[in-house]
Amino acid sequence: MATHEATVEGVGVGVSDEGERGNPVVLLHARDEILPIFVSPDQAQSMQHALDGTPFERPLTHDLFVDMVAEFGAAIDRVRIDDLADGTFYAKIDTEQYQGSERTDMVFDARPSDGIALALRVDCPILVSDEVLDAAGRDPDELGFADEERGRGPGAGPDPGFGSGDEPDVLGGEDDDPDVLGGEDDDPDVLGGEDDDDPDVLGGDDPF
Repeated sequence: MATHEATVEGVGVGVSDEGERGNPVVLLHARDEILPIFVSPDQAQSMQHALDGTPFERPLTHDLFVDMVAEFGAAIDRVRIDDLADGTFYAKIDTEQYQGSERTDMVFDARPSDGIALALRVDCPILVSDEVLDAAGRDPDELGFADEERGRGPGAGPDPGFGSGDEPDVLGGEDDDPDVLGGEDDDPDVLGGEDDDDPDVLGGDDPF
């Protein structure tokens, strides 16, 4: 299965044709395409803090996980977004642990949102499979990304095109006149939709 390294373009909020705010979305850039993955507000906030390098008084869940992994003598090698089934993205986290001179490799199933939030903190690669990009990749021009050089990898500095506060800004324009990232919630072509149990979804119309 061929994979492509992805950069994080940013975190924002999808907007309907009527200008109504939707749910947070993280945009990955891979194979000259944009891969939108809708996530929960908490996950979006965690990613934004990592992108901005915002210090937090107490560690967020992903910060705590990274600290624990390091304390156990392990490391996160890469995050792989390798499957899309029934509108839900799936990911794996590849890790390694050393005990003396012996290395142990471990793979964990994960939500892509958790994987991305961790990758941004440890500066490891995010890989996306051809199968996922074939199914869900979008033309950057279709989403209003004229400048494809704005890609951001793990550990990159703040991008002025996206919000840095607790709530991500609207994607694709000014807050008072946002461009649309998708369409109606009941339109099957929408890159939107939510799932109460697993927010890393591509389609659907159930609210959080």
